[in-house]
Amino acid sequence: MVKTEDTRRDETILRKRSVLISGHQTSISIEDAFWIELKSICKQETKSLNQIATEVDKRRSGNLSSALRVFILDYKAQDRLT
Repeated sequence: MVKTEDTRRDETILRKRSVLISGHQTSISIEDAFWIELKSICKQETKSLNQIATEVDKRRSGNLSSALRVFILDYKAQDRLT
């Protein structure tokens, strides 16, 4: 099905999502565009979304949602270099 402008989701809207970080449920606010890319990265890395989120959580110093966005941008930038 071809999406028309009327049926297309706005990928810039923040949506709350639930993830498990080291076995503890938490929520993140992330745009659909980033969520789609994050799921794509999980497929490429053959890791669950919760595994990736836990890895990012261990390295972050700020907000988890922001850390995930930066992780996605870094991953995609590295992907372009190889």
